[in-house]
Amino acid sequence: MDDLTPRQTEILKKIIVEYTETGHPVGSDILDKKYNLGVSPATVRNEMVELAKKKYLKKSHFSSGRVPTAAAFRFYIQNLMQEKDLSTADEVSYKSDVWDSREELHRLLQQATRVLAKHTKLLAVATTTKGDIYYCGINNVLNQDEFLDIDVTRRFFLMLDEEAFFSSVMREFETLESELLYLLGEKDLASPSLEECATVFGMFEGNQVRGAIGVMGPKRMQYDMVVPNVKYFSNLLQTIMRDQGF
Repeated sequence: MDDLTPRQTEILKKIIVEYTETGHPVGSDILDKKYNLGVSPATVRNEMVELAKKKYLKKSHFSSGRVPTAAAFRFYIQNLMQEKDLSTADEVSYKSDVWDSREELHRLLQQATRVLAKHTKLLAVATTTKGDIYYCGINNVLNQDEFLDIDVTRRFFLMLDEEAFFSSVMREFETLESELLYLLGEKDLASPSLEECATVFGMFEGNQVRGAIGVMGPKRMQYDMVVPNVKYFSNLLQTIMRDQGF
């Protein structure tokens, strides 16, 4: 992927922020009015053309604006995102919410997905090497514009019934060098219908069982908030499972 200039990087960051908040294609006029980029609208337009040539932006079918690609979001996650810190109060609350379920693995994972879905406003999913799948938060994603398309919704929820999908997630962690696994868009999720979708998973490993917990939803999810939540829950589950001998 071609390197971006500092100005292109800043413009791309603002486009991702705007698109994440609104879900609408972003045009140069919006960037000029809403963000102080310090350059003319014509310059912004030219830079957006260059970003499109470098595969970070694509045209929308419904407007003259542009939307960030999976490559753009991956660049943002790796280079630009600043994770929001979980407060001590949040950590105490999350642990308290799952603590009463700690002695039974089934209840623990069920409750963990419920709490994660509540706090991320996404579909939370957990899976284990035993083939178990737990999820909560279907209404969270159905409220997103991306899922007004019945083909997208159908293919998205089919993944929840595909053991092969979750097996592939677990295999990815065997060679993954980073703490979290990101699956972004059509290429990663192996379906054109899922271009606007994404997942973020973290792994946990007990004494007997390995697994992953994370979220699934639109590609424009708020990664700066999602990432620390997924990290916390994967680490919390690992600690509890080892303490309980799972």
